[in-house]
Amino acid sequence: MKLLKNKRILIVLIAVMVIVIVSAFVFLSSRPEVTDISYIEFSKHLENGNIESVNLTAEAEIVGAFKNGELFKTDNPRTEGFKEKLLNSGVDVKETNGGSTIGDIITMIVVLVAFGGLFYFVSKNSNKMAQKEMTQMSEIDDNGENTSSITFEDVAGNDEAKESLKEMVDFIREPEKYERYGARMPRGVLLYGPPGTGKTLLAKALAGEANVPFFSVTGSDFIQVYAGLGASRIRSLFKKARATGKCVIFIDEIDALGKKRRGGASNGSSDESDRTLNALLTEMSGFKENQGIIVVAATNRIDTLDDALLRPGRFDRQLEVGLPDINARYKILELHAKNKPISKQVDLRKVAYQTVYFSGAKLESLMNESAMLAARYNDNSINMSHIDKAFYTVIAGEEKKDRSYISIEEKKVTAYHEAGHALVTKLTSPLNRVTKISIIPSTKGAGGFSMNIPPDKLYQSKEDILNHIMVALGGRAAEEIIFGKDKITTGALNDLQKATDMIISMIARYGMDDNTGLLNFEVLLGDSIGSNAYVVDRAKKLIEELYTKTLSLIRENINKLENISERLLINETMDEDELNDIILKSA
Repeated sequence: MKLLKNKRILIVLIAVMVIVIVSAFVFLSSRPEVTDISYIEFSKHLENGNIESVNLTAEAEIVGAFKNGELFKTDNPRTEGFKEKLLNSGVDVKETNGGSTIGDIITMIVVLVAFGGLFYFVSKNSNKMAQKEMTQMSEIDDNGENTSSITFEDVAGNDEAKESLKEMVDFIREPEKYERYGARMPRGVLLYGPPGTGKTLLAKALAGEANVPFFSVTGSDFIQVYAGLGASRIRSLFKKARATGKCVIFIDEIDALGKKRRGGASNGSSDESDRTLNALLTEMSGFKENQGIIVVAATNRIDTLDDALLRPGRFDRQLEVGLPDINARYKILELHAKNKPISKQVDLRKVAYQTVYFSGAKLESLMNESAMLAARYNDNSINMSHIDKAFYTVIAGEEKKDRSYISIEEKKVTAYHEAGHALVTKLTSPLNRVTKISIIPSTKGAGGFSMNIPPDKLYQSKEDILNHIMVALGGRAAEEIIFGKDKITTGALNDLQKATDMIISMIARYGMDDNTGLLNFEVLLGDSIGSNAYVVDRAKKLIEELYTKTLSLIRENINKLENISERLLINETMDEDELNDIILKSA
């Protein structure tokens, strides 16, 4: 059908082009040839009586005819006595305003009608196609035709969130059970936490356990250029959900759709976002109690969400899906090791101990990378060497094979830089493990790395954060001490970013600075805390104090720094046992 319509449009276009070309050809061919003569020649012909007629206009040129019928044109003198002179010479004088001839007018009418017809035909078809496209665009893509095959057995860790969602499964399966007690099923569940912690997996497991259709969309699917289209997509999604009966609607990255609405002047894009958010709130409020439809949303930033989304009757339950602790990491590793040939020598408990701050997705990537390494070397099973190499690959990237471009001086800078990090870690945070130091550049752009693994902790103390900042500054401090202030390098870029983030958080978020007190600047300034002059000035003073302290600490232990660097320059890598041995012998 679409092909037929395209053919019709093509036929009309060809027909119009033919009409225009033929009209132009007829118009041009029907016009007689006109000879261009000078005014002197014209005057001579006039004296000799050769001129039959002249067409007088206000134009720069006049057109006339000789006695033999040939046409001519010449300059228009535009003098007062010119017409009288022509009449006295027996010339037939015609006066016009210089407009188009009948032929010109007819040709113009034909062309205008042709183009008018074409415009009408194309615009009519375009409107139909646009309406069809808008209808299609308002239909949100989802996978509601299928139920999720994932269950809670496929999800390791986050036991509290799982328990809460299991209750939702019971609500969906047996709503009558809760009706007897007058209980209302929560309309929405909000899963929040860092990326890769398993929020999407939990939503799929909820639908899989309940054996109901699973509609999966992202918040950005509703943010559109066309006014009203986002709200239309919301209504379309919920209409489909109601038609299926019991189901789970999952909205990932809901912060793209449900950010806090700000007062004051607004623009078109914020108005459209407000309309879309209002449509979502209206649809959620329109659920019948115990209808069996649950909306699950996920976000990395719960603090950016509009308050209307978080009030009772909307997303009633808000479940944190955090980074796994050591026990959860062990369970996740076991889960991803099930279908892999793991060597008996592999200690997953040890791997779990090493992988502090790893999300579930990162742990899956670790096991997958280990399997790929085993396959690459055609080994019978995955052993600890594969897992160790995969661990550093996930963290820092693959080691670069070609290192011929690195000068001895650059290698020396990297060695002292990484030694500075490792030394400050051991001196300020003895509970932290430095499992590996490397001065081999990686595919992620790092010149080297010092793997610093802190112990599992629920909270970070002020002392912890100050020590972390000093560790981050240790590389730059070592460079300055060994090579001088003018020879420091760009290698500390990532370190300074981390240090700045930590120190701004201390001052503006955690209320840990004596001068700023117990204020949370995010409440006062929103996202602009980093541009506040007072916060920046205070952060600058504090980081200078910590940098001075770091310099002093390294200078007091300069022999340890030298010994660590020398070993790195020889071997390029170092494990924790070697590091501890050097520090002990250098005391």
